[in-house]
Amino acid sequence: MKPVLVILGGLMVITGAVWTFQGLGYLDGSPMTGVETWAKIGPILAGLGVALVIVALRGTNRSP
Repeated sequence: MKPVLVILGGLMVITGAVWTFQGLGYLDGSPMTGVETWAKIGPILAGLGVALVIVALRGTNRSP
């Protein structure tokens, strides 16, 4: 389960970064380009992705 959460978190970070750059107008060729909403949603998604990766990697250490 841990690798799935790390991969999902990584995808969230990448998607959030792309949305941020599109919202800020750095990536052209999309209806999202230059739309302020995506410049706000992108960092939120990326932050949640980072948090998910941290939580997944911390996990629980169960001692026998």
